[in-house]
Amino acid sequence: MADVSIIVPVYNVEKYLRECLDSIVNQTLKDIEIICINDGSTDSCPQILEEYASRDSRIKVINKANSGYGASMNMGFAAATGEYIGIVESDDFVKTNMYEDLYNLAKENNADVVKSDYYLYTTSNNQSRKIGIIKPKYTGKVFSVKDFPKILKMPPSIWSSIYKREYLAKHDIKFQETPGASFQDISFGFKALSAAERLVFTTKGYLYYRQDNENSSVKSKGKVYAVSDEWDEVTRFLDKNSDIKKSVNDVKLYVQFNSYKWSTTRIDESFRDEFIERYHETFKKFYDDGEITRDFYKKKGNRQELKLLLEDKKGYRRYIDAIALKEEKKQNRRKLFSVRINPSRVSIVLFGKQILEIG
Repeated sequence: MADVSIIVPVYNVEKYLRECLDSIVNQTLKDIEIICINDGSTDSCPQILEEYASRDSRIKVINKANSGYGASMNMGFAAATGEYIGIVESDDFVKTNMYEDLYNLAKENNADVVKSDYYLYTTSNNQSRKIGIIKPKYTGKVFSVKDFPKILKMPPSIWSSIYKREYLAKHDIKFQETPGASFQDISFGFKALSAAERLVFTTKGYLYYRQDNENSSVKSKGKVYAVSDEWDEVTRFLDKNSDIKKSVNDVKLYVQFNSYKWSTTRIDESFRDEFIERYHETFKKFYDDGEITRDFYKKKGNRQELKLLLEDKKGYRRYIDAIALKEEKKQNRRKLFSVRINPSRVSIVLFGKQILEIG
């Protein structure tokens, strides 16, 4: 049994695949297995994978017909034999000490999940910046979501963690096998954190998350309901695990509401009305069932937005259109100048180049 099994889903990423694989095969933790799932790539990825596998016996290549990200990940999980499982998407890359550091933390603390920070990386200018999602107050201890429910507000960033394989199997934590690769980290990430009894976080960053892969699913507007399918799975999981639901449902509803809102601003305008209809029906049911408690209403904005969604769908559409336009203008400004400050990092970007980073 390897210390860590690293799952690498691969689909038409020939431009980045070598950089990804080089960062994995050169890990300072040597007792690893690298399971590459080729999801029916039509470029040179199959040849690249076989080339690397011929040079490194730790690499196992599984070829299959194209069936999507979730199916690839579940196939990788089924093939894994490691004590822990890591994930590296094939257009990203990692520091060579990532898995040694995370595995050591896992063993020292008998952790179900160890989660680290990560970097946003831009290929065009070879620039990276640490995202800063892990707050120092979460580090240096073993805890569960019951202690800090707000960690579920973090971006899923499922590839910045390692997971005990037996833990995932015990709770039947898998990916949704919906077509494509849209938002399938939402339900997996939520389940993996919320069911864990022993979480360990570190502010150190290891993975470089590529922002400008022109083929990335984040650019796709076609899968309008992918995000709601993922949240339906989270709802199913919590309904099945009532003890977990008691601790996290308020945060879950908050994150789900804002996830839908964010998605509504990003999808094509021609789909917004029909998506708002589903958004409305979902939260009307939560409201009618009494699941939306005072905790959801702690912020005045939440009260106003929910009231608008439930009582005036056309007004909510106008509200979303205004947010989308404002965000587009903000993104254009950020290309020129931006300052980001959080508890673990300070970053200044000028004309697309990072000129200062602290933390």
